[in-house]
Amino acid sequence: MTQLRVPVRTIELDVQGMTCASCAARIEKKLNRLEGVNATVNYATEKATVHAGTGTTAQALIETIEKTGYRATLPA
Repeated sequence: MTQLRVPVRTIELDVQGMTCASCAARIEKKLNRLEGVNATVNYATEKATVHAGTGTTAQALIETIEKTGYRATLPA
């Protein structure tokens, strides 16, 4: 049986509004619920690193973070 490989890209986001490590965990949990997404969120650096298929846009990730109650932007 052959395994289908989906192209993956890495998207870095700056995340604002986190006040503790549980905030980062909450954002990470929401992002990881998206299909094909593997995300880590670092409270100390205020960054999210997301590995996602090419069908996932940075805007969709930003909207998910904003729906969770935080702000996110692409790095300058």
